[in-house]
Amino acid sequence: MQKKVSIPQLITISSPICLLLLWEFCSQFEILDPRFFPAPTLILQTLVQMGESGELFNHVTVSLTRIVFGFLLGVIPAICIGLLMGMYRYFRHFFSPIIMIFMPIPTLAMLPIILILFGIGEFSKMITIAISVFFPVAINTAAGVANIDKIYVDVAKNYQANAKDFFFKIALPGSLPVMLEGIQMGQAIALLTIVAAEMIGANSGIGYLIWMNYKAFLLPQMYVGLLLISFFGYFFSLLLRGIERKLLPWK
Repeated sequence: MQKKVSIPQLITISSPICLLLLWEFCSQFEILDPRFFPAPTLILQTLVQMGESGELFNHVTVSLTRIVFGFLLGVIPAICIGLLMGMYRYFRHFFSPIIMIFMPIPTLAMLPIILILFGIGEFSKMITIAISVFFPVAINTAAGVANIDKIYVDVAKNYQANAKDFFFKIALPGSLPVMLEGIQMGQAIALLTIVAAEMIGANSGIGYLIWMNYKAFLLPQMYVGLLLISFFGYFFSLLLRGIERKLLPWK
């Protein structure tokens, strides 16, 4: 039986379409200056042309490679440290002040130190993303473990569960809902960071594409870069929500 589209789903779909139609109307009739706000149809044509030339594929591939590897470099240690902080108070007391010291510092402010330590190659850009992703994931993971219902912890103690069983059967699954929220936040931060990093110190990538076309006043090409960032942000968000539904079917 075919599933019907609900009213909330229709509203969700219609809101960006209405915005694009309004933008198209205002640009075509010069209510908005088309030099600064080119029509969405022109941006779409530019997207197709850049895709056919192969220029777009190179920038997208470079940025996605940096995002994926940088994201993993940040998320994996963040989950491990967050779980340890939530499980053992000595780890929490050790790592909490370090996280509180470095978390308020904008990642891009640390870019000169990152370049000194890791050079100007690809790895430094991945490290930049990893640092920006690390903090929200680590904090949310630790909070997820700390908020596990006490009854599960008591049951584990009564049955004398060892550290391995407690880790994999209580701490990890119990912290998943809050941890996944941190990962969701981390992917958004990763996109923001890579665009800014590529604007400052790169010769390829979506951020570089946006910045160089802005400087050359090629605004349709600039909007193509913004459109790509928006698309990948939405795509990664849907992907993580899908993973969340698989891992947490009761939520």
